[in-house]
Amino acid sequence: MMKKGFFVTVLFLVLSVFQLSAQSKKEVKKYAIKVSTSTVYEDGKYVNDKKTTFDKEGNVIEEIEYGKGGEIKSIKRIKYNAEGDELEELEYNGANELVERKVYKYNSLGEKVEETIYDGTGKVKKRHVYTYNAQGLKSEKKTYDASGKYIASKKFQYEVK
Repeated sequence: MMKKGFFVTVLFLVLSVFQLSAQSKKEVKKYAIKVSTSTVYEDGKYVNDKKTTFDKEGNVIEEIEYGKGGEIKSIKRIKYNAEGDELEELEYNGANELVERKVYKYNSLGEKVEETIYDGTGKVKKRHVYTYNAQGLKSEKKTYDASGKYIASKKFQYEVK
């Protein structure tokens, strides 16, 4: 019995380490990983915790999170453009109902310039607008509410050598 428990613990640790390394886009692409699943051992049984599906470029295209009983808690589906930038992220609840939709826009340099967040019915919840400095580094993120009113700003500064 002691050996079995030790073996299960070692197996879980090995799988956990692999799971962490499998999340790296570089590793996912290198090993052509299509799906990564993490499980949790609780109360004498294994239960799925998270399942991540990747495209051939190593981008996450679907992420399913499970509850403690193994039921689906949430699903995220992500679409990308040819350059590998996120275009859209859809989030569903456990009943497969759309909860939130994020749409991303990019400028000609490939910099994310806008992120619009919608609720499950398609109404705008908020919008983020990004600006960049001459070096192409993000300099500011402005947030607007559903009516388009400016509500917050976050500025980014960089120290260079």
